Amino acid sequence: MTAPRTVLVTGASSGFGAAVVRRFAQDGARVVAAARRADRLAGLAAELGAGVLPVVLDVTDPEAVTRILGDLPEQFAAIDVLVNNAGLALGLEPAQRADLADWDRMIDTNCRGLVHVTRAVVPGMVERGGGQVINLGSVAGSYPYPGGNVYGATKAFVHQFSLNLRSDLHGTGVRVTCVEPGMAATEFSAVRFAGDQEKAEAVYDGMLPLTADDVADTIHWVATRPAHVNVNTIELMPTAQSFAAFQVARG
Repeated sequence: MTAPRTVLVTGASSGFGAAVVRRFAQDGARVVAAARRADRLAGLAAELGAGVLPVVLDVTDPEAVTRILGDLPEQFAAIDVLVNNAGLALGLEPAQRADLADWDRMIDTNCRGLVHVTRAVVPGMVERGGGQVINLGSVAGSYPYPGGNVYGATKAFVHQFSLNLRSDLHGTGVRVTCVEPGMAATEFSAVRFAGDQEKAEAVYDGMLPLTADDVADTIHWVATRPAHVNVNTIELMPTAQSFAAFQVARG
């Protein structure tokens, strides 16, 4: 089991993405760290050294995805592992009160952004006869909860897209995995609640959630299996979290 040579991580400026960059960089891999926040990326590159290439990229801009990923420096251009991590949840209102702009942004980032990045990278993997796509799904794609509406639907899309991508890539040597975490203490809830830190912290009150490092370790494990092993889907939750009970309206 050796570290992949070159790894591209989207949403790399914080949370799971930053932890994944650090985990692969520890093994000496070259890592393309892509995200919107240039200052965060610069800090990550300064911390980890020349093996990390910071790339300012908004995955919701298809022209930028094609241009920037098609013009990477030669030593970073042949991507062995793509970690499609960029994504977000916005709001927790029921569908009848939800903000359509929030819905559109989740679809643009979690679905359209993911597929555009994948389409930009996968042909090179096929040409080279190997590689791996690791998509960040969520338990929200399998288990509904009040207010999860479009966020959960986007992650169900990621799950099914991963399975179909694996079918399309059959025989090419390119592997595909969907990693589906449960509750994790990152900036996720702060983003969902528009920066309301009190609401964000209340999500994890009295329980021990997953950490970004837990998820990064899982992704690293998936990526370092022998070439003949494909982990199709892996789901992880904190021990304190389980499956939701059925909702029952009474009276």
